[in-house]
Amino acid sequence: MEWLTQSQTGFRQASRYLLAMRVAIVTMQLVTLAVTQAVAPSFYSTQALLLCLVYGVFATLIWLWFRQRPPRHALTVTATLVVDLVLIGTWLLKTGGYTNPLTPALLLPIAFGILLVPLRHSIVLTGLTITAYAGEILWRSPVLPNETNSHLPDLYLLGMWVAFSLTAGILMLVVGSLARQIREQQAQLSETRESRLRDEQIIALGLSSATVAHRLGTPLNTMTLLVDEMRAEAPQLGDDLDMLEEQLQLCSGHLKQLSTAAMQVRTAQLETLPVQDWLTRLRESATLLWPAGRIRWEQPYPEARVAVDATLDQAVLNLVANALTASPEWVSIGAQVPGPDVVEIVVRDHGKGMDISQQGTPGGDVVKSERGLGVGLFLSNATIQRLGGTLKAFTSDEGTTMIIELPQADKVSRGE
Repeated sequence: MEWLTQSQTGFRQASRYLLAMRVAIVTMQLVTLAVTQAVAPSFYSTQALLLCLVYGVFATLIWLWFRQRPPRHALTVTATLVVDLVLIGTWLLKTGGYTNPLTPALLLPIAFGILLVPLRHSIVLTGLTITAYAGEILWRSPVLPNETNSHLPDLYLLGMWVAFSLTAGILMLVVGSLARQIREQQAQLSETRESRLRDEQIIALGLSSATVAHRLGTPLNTMTLLVDEMRAEAPQLGDDLDMLEEQLQLCSGHLKQLSTAAMQVRTAQLETLPVQDWLTRLRESATLLWPAGRIRWEQPYPEARVAVDATLDQAVLNLVANALTASPEWVSIGAQVPGPDVVEIVVRDHGKGMDISQQGTPGGDVVKSERGLGVGLFLSNATIQRLGGTLKAFTSDEGTTMIIELPQADKVSRGE
């Protein structure tokens, strides 16, 4: 597998645009020679025609080179643009110099240089172009044997219009496309940076959670021993001690679940389940966590499969916990398949709704919370995005709706 740097990828993408520029210039040169020959049959420049052929071969070879083995350094690209200036300038010298209407073609290598190479290289290209234009003034050859030909003014004006139109079209189509690609790459880089920052926050939270889980093991064991001693010394507290022991076991279970989830994330293990089986498992967990919670599970469940792990279970349960906090009297959980590739888990409540800044795509950052640490929604969103899904939120007078959009199991890919 061939690994390319970011600059090599950019040069490979630009190769077809450079080829389009060079082919357009060669075409304009050949058309100019044909029109000139038609106006003045005695005029024929073999050297100018050979230069067109050389330029065409050069354009093809550079395109093949950039496609097969793109250069690693911008200096190589600058060198090819310098060759463009030399070939264009030499052809202009053989066909009238600065009086040739195709002189605007000298601007095209500069335009590409501004987009593809560093600023200092673009400055050098600009200086060479100005020098080339000065050479066209000093050492030009007549475009026609007899410059008093009555057709020369009309030919020159027509040629200027054609050259201007073609140059403007190339700048709009080719340079505009390159600029759009650069903007898209910058947007992707910005998104990647934001994703890395979010991942760093998640890693920091994970390390803190692992440290706390490790430290909680000793006090839980100590409290378990104390419960056993208190049960022997104070039998009348049996019911209270049973409840305390049950809560200690629940805490221990949560710590084991945290270790299991961390191992699954580390080994990138996913479990493919039908939506019905997954929601049944979530229902059992929710019943254990909130036995008195008024949760309505909307059925029937759609026939689809999803790839899940323990962290996704916890992400959904975090959203259910938020919904119960906002609306203890009514929470609804259901699933739907809006398209062939997507499964949506919908959590509704009759609460007052969330902060307007968190609507649409919530969980983009850690937020302040009056009842918790404020990281539940952030971690839920990060977990859902890690598995290729998205989290959406909508509020209305009736309450809040959270939609977890997940890809169906056959669409899940860790590399995407």
